[in-house]
Amino acid sequence: MLEPSHNAELPEIPAKRYFTIGEVSELCDVKPHVLRYWEQEFTQLKPVKRRGNRRYYQRQDVMLIRQIRELLYEQGFTIGGARQRMAGSDTSEETPAVNKQLVRDLISDVEEALKDLA
Repeated sequence: MLEPSHNAELPEIPAKRYFTIGEVSELCDVKPHVLRYWEQEFTQLKPVKRRGNRRYYQRQDVMLIRQIRELLYEQGFTIGGARQRMAGSDTSEETPAVNKQLVRDLISDVEEALKDLA
């Protein structure tokens, strides 16, 4: 079992639009076969599939995977329990943290665009 504070030790999500399954695996400290399994179990997790069925995850997918990981590995939920929790995630306490990270990411994207325009 992982330490409760392990999610805080995960690397920061780079400012990219798409991530490969290998990159997401490293960013979330989850093996690729686990990510493929979670795609079957959690309907919210739908990476873009392109050439040869290659998966490309977006930033919100990475945030969602980190949330699933926390529920399963740190809070001790079963797959079914985590699925129920994710289905009702609008009222869960993890949502504000996810929203804050998305806002920070959007701000950095806008700042980067402004630099390019200057």
